[in-house]
Amino acid sequence: MKKKQPQISEDKILEASWELLGEEGIEKFSMRRLADRLGIQAPSLYWYFKSKQNLYQRLANQVSKMILEEFHSEGDWKEQLTGLAVTMRSVLYRSPCSTQLMMMTLPHEPDIIRFTNRMLLCVESTPLEQEQKIQVVTTLVNYVSYFVLDDYQHERNVSAILKDQGALPGEEMIHLLNSMSETEVGLFRRMFTNGLFELMGTDGAFEFGLKLILLGVEQVIKEQESSM
Repeated sequence: MKKKQPQISEDKILEASWELLGEEGIEKFSMRRLADRLGIQAPSLYWYFKSKQNLYQRLANQVSKMILEEFHSEGDWKEQLTGLAVTMRSVLYRSPCSTQLMMMTLPHEPDIIRFTNRMLLCVESTPLEQEQKIQVVTTLVNYVSYFVLDDYQHERNVSAILKDQGALPGEEMIHLLNSMSETEVGLFRRMFTNGLFELMGTDGAFEFGLKLILLGVEQVIKEQESSM
């Protein structure tokens, strides 16, 4: 009796892709591994997605759609940008490797374009030049993306060290810092021993970085208004 082939669809492929990304990361992701998970031959995937890059585009489009659905714009441009940044961070954290996917794809999908347009609308009311508005949006997206990516990579590094050594090399780090001079590492050593580096990746750190960006934009606007 001929073995029945698994029923697949674009939605099932996308769902399996998210599962695979969550388990193994984007570094190990491949169409062959995805096909194995679905119980099909790899060439069958290309009936739905012409390449891995095309699949990545669709996944990034889903991320953009989720951000759009969860973002509710209210208030002035600062409140809108803040809400957008918080929403984007939340969605990126929940979707495995979504930050990498957004960075690796081009805005050639409908919801990615809508997301970009929505970001630009946040600053449309400001007196900034059009190229400055684009720069504001780009800076904000880069900040959120790298914040999430840095936290993601830090967790992976910690997991790898725990797996290899069974414990974090805290004592080794202290020993290394103590072997170096005050001129070389004095400030770093004090911040490290006081646990300040543990603040990286926290809500407080995110909010402070976002505040710096918004204050910078506000200052540019004030400078432009005063020169008129």
